[in-house]
Amino acid sequence: MSNTSYSFKENSHVIVNQGGEKKVMKKILSVALSTAMAFSMFASVAFGADAQLTPEQKFNALKEAGIVSGFPDGLSHLEKTLTRAELAKIIVNSLNLEPVTGVATYKDKGYSASHWAAPYIEAATAAGILNGKDATKKLFDPNGAVTVQELAKVLVTALKLEVPADANNTASAWAKGYVAAAVKAGYIADGINYQAAATRSQATVAAYAIYEASQVPTVKSYKVVDPKNVEVTMSNGDVVKVALETALEANKETEIKFTYQDKEYTTKVTYVTTVAQKIQSVKSDALKQIVITFDGAVDVETAGNEDNYVIKDKNFRSATVSDDKQSVTLLIDEDSASLTNQREIELEIKNVKNEDGSKTFNEKVKFTPIDVTAPTVKEVTSLGTKAFKIKFSEPIVGSTATLSSNYRIDGKAIGASVKFAFPDTVIVQTALTEGEHNVTVEGVKDFAGLGVAAVNNAFTVTADASAPEVVSAKSKDLKEVTVEFDETVKSVSEAYANSTSNKASIKIEDNKVILSFKNAINYTENTITLKGVSDYSDNKADREVKVTPTLDTVRPTVSEVELKINEEGHYVAKVRFSEKLHQDSLKRENFVLKNSEGKTGTVSGVNANGNPHLAPTFEDNSKANVILVDLGFGLASEKYTLTISNVKDNAAVPNLILPVTVDLDVTKIQNGEINRVWVERINSTESYVFVEFNKELSTDGDGSALSPAKYSLLRDGALIGQLTDKDLDVEMLTAKTVRIRTDKAFDFATYDYSVKASYIKDATGQYIKQGNSYELVKAVSETNAVNIKTDSVKAISRTEVKVEFDSAITSLVDSDFRVNGYPVVGTLAADGKSATLKVEDDHKFAATAAGVTLTTVRSLSSQNEYGIKLSALPEAGVVAKDEIKPEFVEDTMKIARTASATTATYDIELGLTETVQFNTAKFGAAAGAVANTAFEIEAKQGNDTYKGTVTSINYGTGKITLTVEFTKDDAPVANLGSNAAIVVKLKDENETAKYIIDTTGNSNALKAFTTSNVFNNIPSI
Repeated sequence: MSNTSYSFKENSHVIVNQGGEKKVMKKILSVALSTAMAFSMFASVAFGADAQLTPEQKFNALKEAGIVSGFPDGLSHLEKTLTRAELAKIIVNSLNLEPVTGVATYKDKGYSASHWAAPYIEAATAAGILNGKDATKKLFDPNGAVTVQELAKVLVTALKLEVPADANNTASAWAKGYVAAAVKAGYIADGINYQAAATRSQATVAAYAIYEASQVPTVKSYKVVDPKNVEVTMSNGDVVKVALETALEANKETEIKFTYQDKEYTTKVTYVTTVAQKIQSVKSDALKQIVITFDGAVDVETAGNEDNYVIKDKNFRSATVSDDKQSVTLLIDEDSASLTNQREIELEIKNVKNEDGSKTFNEKVKFTPIDVTAPTVKEVTSLGTKAFKIKFSEPIVGSTATLSSNYRIDGKAIGASVKFAFPDTVIVQTALTEGEHNVTVEGVKDFAGLGVAAVNNAFTVTADASAPEVVSAKSKDLKEVTVEFDETVKSVSEAYANSTSNKASIKIEDNKVILSFKNAINYTENTITLKGVSDYSDNKADREVKVTPTLDTVRPTVSEVELKINEEGHYVAKVRFSEKLHQDSLKRENFVLKNSEGKTGTVSGVNANGNPHLAPTFEDNSKANVILVDLGFGLASEKYTLTISNVKDNAAVPNLILPVTVDLDVTKIQNGEINRVWVERINSTESYVFVEFNKELSTDGDGSALSPAKYSLLRDGALIGQLTDKDLDVEMLTAKTVRIRTDKAFDFATYDYSVKASYIKDATGQYIKQGNSYELVKAVSETNAVNIKTDSVKAISRTEVKVEFDSAITSLVDSDFRVNGYPVVGTLAADGKSATLKVEDDHKFAATAAGVTLTTVRSLSSQNEYGIKLSALPEAGVVAKDEIKPEFVEDTMKIARTASATTATYDIELGLTETVQFNTAKFGAAAGAVANTAFEIEAKQGNDTYKGTVTSINYGTGKITLTVEFTKDDAPVANLGSNAAIVVKLKDENETAKYIIDTTGNSNALKAFTTSNVFNNIPSI
C-alpha cells in the first residue's frame, strides 16, 4: 500500500443484504454472542470497540457470512499477516460490492484478469477504497503485505470517522490522523508499531466493523403524499415521513435527504401527477380571446370563473375550460376594447386551483398577442327553411357581420335580416328551399381587421317541425339559471321559478337561455317554467325543467388595485374584486388608510380612524365589481396602505372577504409628458406641427388639448408666440397626438425650435406636469421619421438585443431585423418605445458581446400608429453595447487546502462565462473587505457549520479564486474534515453595487448565484 489518499465514494456500488440473508446473519451473530458469554473472555483492548466478541468470534461470524475463509487445516491463523490481494477480497465481501470481472487495470507481473484476486482488486479500486502503490507504473503489488497504518486508513475512510489534524503518534506522517482516529474508536491498540505488517486478527476487526456498519436499513420504496411531503419505506418496514423545505417539481426526478436512525440518507423521488403545476403558455391569436395552457388538469369551477383573471381596463365575458381541463379560453367582453396586435400586455391569474386543490395559481404573466390569421367560416347550420346559422373560427366585429350584402346563397345576393350573436355567430333569416346550398361570406372582419376569404361553404337545409327541447339546466347561486336547448332559440315570451310571482329577465345566447331572478329561488328543487320557447322555424312550445341550485361559497378577493388622480385632483384607489359585490361593501368603515409609519388620520381625505370622508362608490353599478375609494387630495409623496374588510359578494348568502392590506404608492403615479414634436410642410407659407403626448388627452373643459392658446413656439429658447389663434387649426390626430396648422416659418439650418404646451389635462382629468411645472417644453424635429436610437442598441443576454425608438411604434415586424445576420423573434414593449430581439440558442453571442451587430432591411415594415415606417439603420448596422452580465458556470467549483497548519484556509475556484475584475474605480483597493460583504460562504460537515470569510480574491481568465478562512462559532479551526459540503453565494446586491464587474469597460456586474458541492477529500496545494 502507498501513503496516498484512499477515497471512499459514498453509495458507490454498495449493496446491503436484505430479507432472509439479514435474518440468517442476525441468527449467526446471536449464536456467536451467546458463545462468547458462555466463556470467560478477556477481549483485547487493542481490537474492536465491541468488547463482547473476540477477534476469533468475529472471524467466525464473517466466515459464516461468506466474507472470509479459513486455512486448509480449518483454523483461522489470525496471528498471520495478510496480503493486499487478501485485503481486497475481505473489503469487497464486507461491503458486498460486486466483483469486477474481465478487467485488469494494473500492470504487475503475473497480474491479469484471470488472477484470482483481480475481480476484488478491480472492485475495490473502482469503489475508491484501495489504490495502486505506483500510479505512474500502474502497479498494485497484490502480494505485498498490508501495514497497520494502511489498514487504519481503509478502516477510517470506510467508516467515515473524523480525522484529527494534530495527531501525534509513531505512524508515518501521512497516516498519523487515520491511526489516531482508529485508536480513538477502539479498533487499533495505542502505542504499537503502526508501520509493521498487519495481522489477520487486525484485518478481521476492521472487516467486521465495516461489515457491521453496512448492515443498516436501505430505502425500499417511497410515496409522495404531496409536493412537500414524502413517506419513505425502509427495508426493515419502517416508514419515515420526510417534510421538504422546497416543494417537488411535478414529474421531475429530484434528490431528497433525510435522517433515519442517526444516519443521513439520500434518495431520488419523482412527484408523478396529472394535475396542473405550472402555466405553460399564454397566447392570443384572436384579439378578443386569450388561451391559457397549463401542464395538467385544473379545477373547473375556479378556472372557469372569469373574475379570476385580470387585464387592466379589460372585462372578461367568460372563461371556458377545455374538455381535458388543461386550458382556459378567456373571452373579452363585447364592450371592452380588444387587445392590441403585437403589443405586450400583462394578465393576472388569481385563485385558480389545480384539479386536486394542491396548488393555487396567483401570478402575473406577460404575453404578446399575435393575430395574423384571417377568420374563416367554421360551421354552417340550417335552422329550418327560414334561417341558417354561421359560426366563425374566432370573434368577429359585429358591425361587419350584420350587413346582408356580405352573404350570398348559391352565388346570388339575398334579402335577409342578419342577427349577430357575440362573439362569433350570425343568424341569417331568409327563405330557403330544402336541399343542398352554398353560402359565400365576405366583408366580415376580425378585431385585427383581417377579412373572411370569399369561398363557398356547403350546408343542407331540412325542414324543422319541432319546438326546442330542454337539454339541461344549471344554476349560478340562487338568482341565475342557464337552460340549454337542443337547437338555437329565437325567443322566449316569459320565464319564472315555481310561480309567476318570481319572474326572470331573459337573455338568449344561441341555444342557451339565461334567466336572472330578482328574488332568490329555493335552496331545494325548483320548477323553472319557460313560456313560448320558439325557434327560427316558428315552432313554439312551453317548457319546464327542474333545477336544484348550487350555492356560491367562494369569498370575494382583491384582483387589482390602481391609484389614480381624478379631475378634482383627489387621489382615488380603484379596487377591482373577483366578483360582483353587495351594496353594503361601500361602507366607509370597510376601508382604512395608513401612512408609511402605520398611522391613521394623517391626511385630509380620511378621518382619525383612517376611513375616507367620502363614501366609496361602484365604478359601474351594473357590474359592481370595482370600488372607487376617494382619499382626498392631501396624500404625500410616499407609500400608504389600504386595509379592506367586511366587503361581501352578492350571493344569496353573502360571502365575506378575508381582511387584506394593499399598497398605494403615490410616488408611482405617472406624470404625463410630450414624447416628440415634428413639422410637416403644407405649402410655402404653412406647416403642420404634430405634438405627441404619452397619455390620452382631454378634449373639453379648461384643460382641453384643442385650445390653440395652449401652444407656443420658441426659437433658440425665446418665445415667438402662439402657433395659431384659430380653433379650427387645432385637431386631434389620435387620442394622444395634436396636429396644429401654423403660418410660423421654420429655418432649421439656422435655429433650434421648441414647442411649449401649457395646462393640458390627460383623459382622466389630471393636469400634465413636467417636473413641478404645468408648462411642457419639447424640441421640434424637422422630420416625422421614427428612428432606432443607435446608442440604445445593447446585448442584454447571450441571445437577446434590446433597442429603443425615439417614438412609440405599434407594429413590430420580425423580418425587418437581423442580429449577426440571423433572423430574430421580436417582442414590442407595452409602451411601444422599445423592443427585444431574440436569436435562436444555436446562434448565441460571445459572453462579452464582442461583435454583436444589429442590421435592418433597407425598407422596413414596422410602423407607428400613423403609418410612418421605422427608418433603416446604416447598411453596416450598429454594434451592440455589452450589457451581458458575467455568470457562474455550473459544476465548475473546485477547492484546495492552502498550506496552513493552524487554520482551515481553502482556495475556492469558480468558473465564469467571462473574465471579471474588482471595481477599483468605484471602491478603490479594498477588494477583500468589500468582496466579503458580497459573498456568503459556509461549510457543513456532519452537524457542524463553519462560516467562511474571504481574505483575498484572485481574478483569472474566465474564473475567480477565493481564498477563504473558515471558523466555527467565531473560533479558528484546523480543517473541515472529510465530506464537507461547501456553499458559496454571491448576493443579489452585487448586481446593484457592482463590486465585481466584467473587463469589457461596461461595468456589467457578475450575476448573483448560489452553488454548492460535497468534497470528500480536499487536496492540499
